Amino acid sequence: MDFKELGKEIATLRKMKKISQKELSENLHISRATISSFENGNSVDIGLKKVLQIIDYLGFEFALKEKTEFPVFEDILNER
Repeated sequence: MDFKELGKEIATLRKMKKISQKELSENLHISRATISSFENGNSVDIGLKKVLQIIDYLGFEFALKEKTEFPVFEDILNER
């Protein structure tokens, strides 16, 4: 997932929680224009700290996990 996809995912979560960009902006002291730009994938200048604040406000958390390789069809066949 890149920053563009993250912005779009956050927009989806925000709408699901019925939270407006205005509410988010006022409570987190981030301009509505910055939030809108981020959600539309037009800005990567928002910074990780602000992204984490948004994620927390929406009731989610950011977690790192180790990458896993998804098996390809040949791997599944070889397991038989």
